[in-house]
Amino acid sequence: MKPVEVFAVLGVASCCAALARGVVPPTPRLAPRVRPYLLGLAGGDRRAASAVAGDDGVRRSTFGRLFAPPLVAVLRGLGAFLERRSDEHLERCLWQAGLGGVTPDEYRVRQAVRGVAMGALAGFVAAVVLRVPLVIVASALAGFVLGATGSRRRVEAAIEQRSARLRQELYTVNQLLALHLRTGAGPMQAVQRIVERGRGAVVEELQAVLEWTRGGTAEAEAFRRAAALTPEPSAARTYQLFATGTERGADLATALLALSEDIRDARREQLHKDAVRKRAAMLLPTIAILAPIMLLFIAAPLPSIVLGYR
Repeated sequence: MKPVEVFAVLGVASCCAALARGVVPPTPRLAPRVRPYLLGLAGGDRRAASAVAGDDGVRRSTFGRLFAPPLVAVLRGLGAFLERRSDEHLERCLWQAGLGGVTPDEYRVRQAVRGVAMGALAGFVAAVVLRVPLVIVASALAGFVLGATGSRRRVEAAIEQRSARLRQELYTVNQLLALHLRTGAGPMQAVQRIVERGRGAVVEELQAVLEWTRGGTAEAEAFRRAAALTPEPSAARTYQLFATGTERGADLATALLALSEDIRDARREQLHKDAVRKRAAMLLPTIAILAPIMLLFIAAPLPSIVLGYR
């Protein structure tokens, strides 16, 4: 069949499909009608209501409704093969990295998409440049592995950065909490004041504690949950202290001030270690430049001394 005939057949088929769509319109979906009634059931969460209604709130085409679910299922299975950690452990890592809004399934799908995209890109570049089948396959596999493992490396780096931010902010936040407690505020009231006026990683975790308590979780249990999720041991000690204070009514202000002093001493010692390490690293370029020159000066007169040349 000639290309002209193929285009003619496609044009006739498109006209027939458009005519059929105009004569018999598609059946309207019930999800947009049911979603307003599910908002109250889902606690005002539109995302949860859309999930219950079986719709994500985006008007999809027929092509998307037909091929998107199988594609997402394949990507989810591939992501589950790449990421073998349990949902609880992965959810904790995402929380520590500051990605609490991403579910484990979404993370696995993104990891699979990134791996497939990197593999396809590497294979395409190898096909254009080298045009060797084995090299193309090896490049595609290498790109897939690099893209799939890159998501885990980014999460681990985000956890380290968030832990460093928590260490830097915790001393000031503890001082402010102790100040509010000394002025007569209760533990939850002091936390609420800090959340309303502050910004940062520690404030985000305290805000999560407030949200859990408003959702029905006991105050001590919410603080213990935050202590189990946080990546910083000093922050975990602070939350455990608040959990004990809300249960037994201990003197939190004095304990927070003592904990702040420990945090400051630990930071000072860590800064001293980093300074020593960087000082040693600064000597490496000097040694690398001067050592060959000194060896040349030492080795230059050796032939005349050993062999008697002048």
